[in-house]
Amino acid sequence: MTVREEPDPAGHGLGSGAWVVLPTYQEAENLPGIAAAILGALPGATLLVVDDNSPDGTGEIAEGLASSSNRLQVLHRPGKQGLGRAYLDGFRVALAGGAAIVIQMDADWSHDPHALPSLILPILEDRADLVIGSRYVRGGRVEDWGLGRRLISRGGSRFARVVLRLRPSDLTGGFKAWRAATLAALPFDGIHAGGYVFQIEMTHRAARAGARVAEVPITFRDRRVGSSKMSRRIIFEALVVVVRLRAEELAGRVRRSGGR
Repeated sequence: MTVREEPDPAGHGLGSGAWVVLPTYQEAENLPGIAAAILGALPGATLLVVDDNSPDGTGEIAEGLASSSNRLQVLHRPGKQGLGRAYLDGFRVALAGGAAIVIQMDADWSHDPHALPSLILPILEDRADLVIGSRYVRGGRVEDWGLGRRLISRGGSRFARVVLRLRPSDLTGGFKAWRAATLAALPFDGIHAGGYVFQIEMTHRAARAGARVAEVPITFRDRRVGSSKMSRRIIFEALVVVVRLRAEELAGRVRRSGGR
């Protein structure tokens, strides 16, 4: 990992104390532009690129960017171990670095960096501990997706919402801002690594821990270049884990009531 100790001249800008965790795999074409856009949207933030040993040289590009910016750091991982593991490793670095707010987003331009100020605003105003950039609240929308993928995404969110009895409308999205203290209080052990299921499980854990969860509308766009990493296996895993989480929750209630 590259860690730079120089003072941040923009440290008092918008997003001061915020860290953006950006997992990458095969994002060489996207990284330079998205990194510049993120740092431009939050002039006081730190960007942490978490690269999974991308064969296309994404990690090397990240190092080059870090060499010219004391606001960009790089965490190299030995290979792909699941999106969830990449985020958790990045979260640990951000929390250890003193982050006040931890933001998670994709590197493929599906999450618009211009939305970052509105994403962190409910935390700055002490109205929320977790903010979800939502495609499914009033003002949110999805562009460039076919009907099948829209149904899968929205149906997955609704399924998880009903089974787990959660309030947020968008449970499968990955554009989120966390109050650092809320994130640090969650147990990371046992969290599933897959994309959809990781997003659902983290929100579920936060809600059960009493976190205030808010949603702000975003426009989600399909990736500009490269191929989607979504698969039937990831979708199936998410559905199975949602049911398992609910079953474990109910079993825990039975155990507690039986011990009285």
